[in-house]
Amino acid sequence: MQKGAVARMSSPVHTFFATAFVENFPLKEMAAHYPESKRTPRELWFAPASGGTVFIYPFGALVFYDVGPEVRETELALLRRIRPDLTATQVMDEQFTVREDPGVRPDVVNGVLTLDRLTFERASVVALTVAQSAAMDYYDRIVDQMFSETDKLVDRLEKLGTVPLRTRHLHKFIGAALGTRNEVLSILHLLDKPESIWDDPGADHIYGELRAEFDLVDRYQALELKLRSVQDALELITDVARDRRLVLLEAAIVLLIVFEIVLSLIRH
Repeated sequence: MQKGAVARMSSPVHTFFATAFVENFPLKEMAAHYPESKRTPRELWFAPASGGTVFIYPFGALVFYDVGPEVRETELALLRRIRPDLTATQVMDEQFTVREDPGVRPDVVNGVLTLDRLTFERASVVALTVAQSAAMDYYDRIVDQMFSETDKLVDRLEKLGTVPLRTRHLHKFIGAALGTRNEVLSILHLLDKPESIWDDPGADHIYGELRAEFDLVDRYQALELKLRSVQDALELITDVARDRRLVLLEAAIVLLIVFEIVLSLIRH
């Protein structure tokens, strides 16, 4: 028992720390600021001088693989100089631990992934999944806010039986909901299996374990359902507002006709 515990304690432990921003990161533009980096259509990565690896994803997420807190802050400060438009108030962080233990099958226990060895390809799979989870947290928050605002509009319709005449706000809200839905769909196509797993069956198993650990599929489906509900509710409210405006327009036309008739009678 003691020997096994000592062996487990001495097993290499790796840390993945993800940070997700509101803004997206065009990888081609980002690569110009990191000349030492390497890039694929899905990610960009480079190795800081102090060691470890930094992954950058187009959907606005960074993952620090075995990078200490001070270096993380340095790299984030550099990123803010590169992208001064980054929104500081909507940052989502997520941390994950991987432990190497020769001879074991990949498995997640108590939030820690244990595997026999962590190659760069496997590390990229872990980094991508952690980045997706952090991005998903951000979209969870945005969609929950939309859901809450939609509930207020529906509650007003239920209590008053009417909606505001001005529909510009509703149209903008619907546009925001559609934009968020399209963005979720565009970034979460990454739920497709990464290319790096095809040459490593172990990486495929790791990807399956992590996707289950972070509930990526269920969370994605929940997001889709909420966004569809928001969109349907807003379209219904807009239809009600449009019908109300049409009724008022028809009433105005009738009043004008009556007014003309009255004027003609007065003249005669």
